[in-house]
Amino acid sequence: MLMQTHEARLAALREELKRRGLDGFIIPISDEHMSEYVGDYAQRLGWLTGFGGSAGFAAVTLTHAAIFVDGRYTVQVREQVDGKLFEHRGVPADTLSGWLGDVCESGAKIAYDPWLHTARWVSALEGQLAPRGIALVAADSNPVDAVWADQPAPSAAAATPFDEALAGQSSADKRAAIADWLEQHGHDAVVIPALDSIAWLLNIRGADVAHTPVALSYVVARKDGSADLFIAPEKVTPELARHLGNAVTIRDRAAFAGALGELAGKSVSLDPDFAVAGIAQALTAAGARVSFAADPTILAKAIKNTAEQQGHRDAQARDGAAVSRFLRWLEIEAPKGGVDELAAAAKLAAFRAEDAGLKDLSFDTISAAAGHAALPHYKVDEDSNIPIPPSSIYLVDSGGQYVGATGSGTTDITRTVWVGPGQPSAEMRDRNTRVLKGHIQLARAVFPQGTAGGQLDVLARQYLWEAGVDYAHGTGHGVGSFLAVHEGPQRIAKPSGGQAGTGQELFAGMILSNEPGYYKQGHYGIRIENLVLVEERQIEGQEGRYLGFETLTFVPLDRKLIEKSLLTAEEIAWVDAYHAQVRALLRPRLSGDDLAWVERETAPL
Repeated sequence: MLMQTHEARLAALREELKRRGLDGFIIPISDEHMSEYVGDYAQRLGWLTGFGGSAGFAAVTLTHAAIFVDGRYTVQVREQVDGKLFEHRGVPADTLSGWLGDVCESGAKIAYDPWLHTARWVSALEGQLAPRGIALVAADSNPVDAVWADQPAPSAAAATPFDEALAGQSSADKRAAIADWLEQHGHDAVVIPALDSIAWLLNIRGADVAHTPVALSYVVARKDGSADLFIAPEKVTPELARHLGNAVTIRDRAAFAGALGELAGKSVSLDPDFAVAGIAQALTAAGARVSFAADPTILAKAIKNTAEQQGHRDAQARDGAAVSRFLRWLEIEAPKGGVDELAAAAKLAAFRAEDAGLKDLSFDTISAAAGHAALPHYKVDEDSNIPIPPSSIYLVDSGGQYVGATGSGTTDITRTVWVGPGQPSAEMRDRNTRVLKGHIQLARAVFPQGTAGGQLDVLARQYLWEAGVDYAHGTGHGVGSFLAVHEGPQRIAKPSGGQAGTGQELFAGMILSNEPGYYKQGHYGIRIENLVLVEERQIEGQEGRYLGFETLTFVPLDRKLIEKSLLTAEEIAWVDAYHAQVRALLRPRLSGDDLAWVERETAPL
């Protein structure tokens, strides 16, 4: 294999930049669709630096290089990226423009790939660099690709129709709603690059991105209800063509950039968060009138219809049985000292895979022992893998993608358990119970229509704040319907700091996670996560519409980590009622020792 070391890869990239007359290049974790998770072909940052996290970027000049990550990855970047090759920088304290200003002279040309960044990002960085005399220029092609000799090709997996009975609405009806939106806003077309939006709109699924069932493609939807789907020809089957019908024209994905010229003189809507600069630049160059607004599929996709809601409940029942069987296995095997993080993740995947409806995991399992559990986004690999120590806390955050005759859904659950022998410390029980109390308060919340996720966040944190502690991540994210495990626009998080989605009004039908936590660096971490469905509530004498949450996830909570004396009578009643639901849901799906374990673990507190 050519250029096996990261030092050699960095040197090759610098030679390519010199050949092009460039002074630097910016490398994000991104693809042409601004996806959260990207295909192997787009893992340019990992190839160049060795970094395995899911968020970050690097900047390389002819003499300097740096990698920028947020606080979630501070430990991981030090372990994976050679500090002699790349400076380790932390955002938001360190900025890309500030670093480039320090290492570049006036007149420098710094390149970016316009198909990997949004127009808003380009405009902001241009404005920051211009006063320093540094030019930001679009690369004709990606220089990393030019030196990545064994770069994987994009996935050639076929796109597949998604059963309308599972989707709950026809693609024609969805496209008609988009056409109405375009008419109302005075637009001729909307360009949709977000892969989960395309999958939802056309009722198709794919296998091009790990853990997210989407197909690499673009859509141009028009105000007459028609659409063009740009997708590689090898991904199109006769079945897919029949499913899409005459109102959807199938075109080669490679022709997409050129086809944007056909929108000359038209009013075209783009989502500023998902449309890359290359799309906006091509439309503008062609003479289209570009307007930026949220992708009109996003809110509609977030509000699940009756079929999607029931499909999710079905997926949760399947998943709850698998996770419960795993936790019983872990309780028996881990105290012996022979189970490591990778083995535990593999065993959980094996339990899930016994269900014929499992199509994939919904993300890489966070299997975190001891101090690793204090890293909220820890990702175990061969280098970081450690045994699960007896007499310690173990945290597992995982999920599955399920499709079956009775429905489909995407799951996401976190359980924190005590691995024996012995008992957890008083501090561990205190912190876990405070996390649980916050989880309960959010689960029980009743709120008026018009409430945003950011207004509810404090409910989950209040008991941790009473003890002078907090957690540095959001409390809840949206979840797709056999789609992305992280889905907008809704979010439950602190409204400060400009976090996306915290101001989004919650609507009945939205699915979110409820996942407060606590992390003692270097020692242990705790998180309790269930998924919840926003539902309408009927209250005697109510004035206006009120909403609440239906809990969707049913797996026992670890009793050994609950300090009953810290719970109110109402909270004890909630735990007992929740565990009664766990028993009722899982009893038909379990037998023998597995069922006996669930019966024991869900007995009243």
